[in-house]
Amino acid sequence: MGILEVKGVNKRFGGLQALGDVNLSVVENTVHAIIGPNGAGKSTLLNCLVGKLIPDTGSVMFDGQSVLGRKPHEINQMGISRVFQTPEIFGDLTVLENVLIPCFAKRDGSFRMHAFETVAAEKDMVDKAMHMLDDVSMADKKDMHAASLSRGDKRRLEMAMCLVQEPKLLLLDEPTAGMARADTNNTIALLKEINKKRAITMAIIEHDMHVVFSLADRITVLAQGTPLVEDVPEKIKGHPKVQEAYLGQSHG
Repeated sequence: MGILEVKGVNKRFGGLQALGDVNLSVVENTVHAIIGPNGAGKSTLLNCLVGKLIPDTGSVMFDGQSVLGRKPHEINQMGISRVFQTPEIFGDLTVLENVLIPCFAKRDGSFRMHAFETVAAEKDMVDKAMHMLDDVSMADKKDMHAASLSRGDKRRLEMAMCLVQEPKLLLLDEPTAGMARADTNNTIALLKEINKKRAITMAIIEHDMHVVFSLADRITVLAQGTPLVEDVPEKIKGHPKVQEAYLGQSHG
């Protein structure tokens, strides 16, 4: 049984069947990619996993507990962190302050801005945040305002903000979207390092096949809201259904 188990999930928006009988099992400490053409239902599925949408039918279990009906912050407290297509950071705060926010939220259950007034007395929190910035090679930028960072460094910062919460599952929604190839390759290297150094499971939605085949242990292909095939990357590459539904489209 996987750390994340999706069974019989359906979701309709009016007359549109966005998800149709989706079954997915993500094994602990693996990287599982979810791919498919535009409109395949990838983002809808992700939103069902993080509490932004509730499926019409089916179950979503994480670490033996149902996530259905829980608010996004409650799902986060269970041990699921999400990395968005566009980095979700606080541009007017420093890099260090950005990482301190989830540090305090993890400990206190919420974050109050006045916590920064006593941050000098919170040596443990600062040390934890700095250690995480060091892990993502951002410690030297700790006093920079987040808004001034490159796209790649904003992604590194967001990763630090997620990882400092010590999640069991990291959900990544197109983590290299809008990046130049150099930043994409740096992000791939960072994700590989995170996967190697931590007991963490990753589920990745991604369009870039270079990213998918560089990272994934298993791949699920969605088409029109339904899983077409799930297998190891080597088998997915040459699978005729996949060629027809996805890979062929991207080259045609």
